[in-house]
Amino acid sequence: MLMPHPAVLRGLLEEYEAAAANESADATGEPGPRTRDLAYTLCVSTGTRDVRQALETARRHLAEAVRGALQSDGQEGTGRHSPAEGLSRPARGTRGE
Repeated sequence: MLMPHPAVLRGLLEEYEAAAANESADATGEPGPRTRDLAYTLCVSTGTRDVRQALETARRHLAEAVRGALQSDGQEGTGRHSPAEGLSRPARGTRGE
């Protein structure tokens, strides 16, 4: 299953938690529209049907991403790389010369 980039997932989690804490419930006691929209997006993004499962899956995915980044850093030295690392240099005679 495809999962969103960890930064996107983290943003969705933060937005959901803020909306759930700050948005007033509607007259029936249901979450407000922004909270419902974010819950739906989290469910679609994590392949779940329940917002509690979506939150658990998102948090687990983020924890795995952090563990993977930490392991990668340990295997590749400091984990610090130049922002331009991996970019090709412009060919001679082009604007980048």
